[in-house]
Amino acid sequence: MSDVLSTDPRTGATRARVATESTAADVDRAVRAAAAAGAALRDHAARADLLRTAAALLQKSGEEIVATADAETALGSVRLTGELARTCYQLCVFADVVDAGAYLDVIIDHADPQAQPAPRPDLRRYKVPLGVVAVFAASNFPLAFSVAGGDTASALAAGCPVVVKAHPDHPATSVLCARILRSAAAEVGLPEDVVRLVHGFDAGPELVRHPLTAAVGFTGSVRGGRALFDIAAARPRPIPFHGELGSLNPVVVTARAAETRAEEIAAGLVASYTQGLGQFCVKPGLVLLPEGPAGDAVVGAVVTAAVPSGPLLDPRMRTAFLDGVRSRVALPGVTEPLAAGEAGDDGTPLAVRPGVLTVAAARLAEGGPYGELLEECFGPVTVLVRYGSTAERDALLAYLPGNLTATVHLAADERDGAAAELVTALSAIAGRVVVDGWPTGVTVSPAMQHGGPYPASTSGSTSVGSTAIERWLRPVCYQMTPDPLLPPELREANPLDLPRVVDGVQTAR
Repeated sequence: MSDVLSTDPRTGATRARVATESTAADVDRAVRAAAAAGAALRDHAARADLLRTAAALLQKSGEEIVATADAETALGSVRLTGELARTCYQLCVFADVVDAGAYLDVIIDHADPQAQPAPRPDLRRYKVPLGVVAVFAASNFPLAFSVAGGDTASALAAGCPVVVKAHPDHPATSVLCARILRSAAAEVGLPEDVVRLVHGFDAGPELVRHPLTAAVGFTGSVRGGRALFDIAAARPRPIPFHGELGSLNPVVVTARAAETRAEEIAAGLVASYTQGLGQFCVKPGLVLLPEGPAGDAVVGAVVTAAVPSGPLLDPRMRTAFLDGVRSRVALPGVTEPLAAGEAGDDGTPLAVRPGVLTVAAARLAEGGPYGELLEECFGPVTVLVRYGSTAERDALLAYLPGNLTATVHLAADERDGAAAELVTALSAIAGRVVVDGWPTGVTVSPAMQHGGPYPASTSGSTSVGSTAIERWLRPVCYQMTPDPLLPPELREANPLDLPRVVDGVQTAR
């Protein structure tokens, strides 16, 4: 078995040996233990208590968590303190969701012998947890999309025990957060094994293949996610795979917007594509700008802005970023007005400089090797695509793959039918459409959609916001079932005081 090491991305030095990579037997034990603990999660109140207690314990250990995560990711204490607050907030949000009970979608249709076109039996429907959920921690969010992140919070809220595959970029943070979650379970009287943690590359496929794994939540690359998605689909009993993969997050700047808001748009773009050194899943990676002086003004302001250098999360990501930029720059017609590259002169071996590429829209229409420009390049680089007409712009938009987000920047007076059609066109290629803003920053809100057409994600669900709980549930209908045999959620007296739809009428709690 190989050691799992915690590494400092600022120096490249090994910090500590954290664990050993999990074997197939280790994964089997973890999944079986989680499955055995699942029955305890049927208690709604206990689930809500678990989530709130976990948030409180994470906050209590905040200083240690932020310091550990920063040492492993170099994301900085300010960013990580905010991420921890978000993590705790979404745990409490899902506790509120459990308390409210609407996620169970309880529907009762009483028997009606006079119903047309045929008599209706007594029917009662609600949603039940799927079972053990495998969660794959993300590299770029060591807290909010990892062990204690949204996938884990929503799965536990649904009543599903969780086995998390730790990300190798922050194993010590993962161990710390898993320990806190397990302590929270013990504190509220639940089995600690409602949360388990495994390590290592081989543990991932083993976790997806395990017969007791009921669903998967994944945040990562297209290549890694697609490989696991295919395993999930090829199982003797296929299971849902909710994967957030790659996204260009295109931005459209209209000609009028470029004429009237060049400096503002450029400043926003620079802040967005360099945020977190471009290691956000919603980084704007492709920007459609008009040809001519107005578009030139945006380009000029972008490339002359001060941009921060810094370390990427690990050597593999740095190599992929540098190789990806080089291969794109090598394409005929691609220019590099702001050169991305290595920036390790200060003794930070994983550091890179942000960069900007430009290309004519007509080149992308050629396809072939230019298809690489329509693939995510993870890191601080964005591609400015110059279009000559709205027809050329719209043809390129229709050609783009699926995305998490799509953004449009308009002039203040562009609120007409053409603008509305453009917004509608963007909704066809993205799960979230942003107008006159930037996609970085994903609000934890019931209305949020963080997911989009493939390859942005492998399902139509969201991984952020309260409706993320729906991924881990399935509906069950009981027909002509005596009241004592019904689950409490469906009994006539409504002992759990749940919101329900009864004979077509929404009832209050």
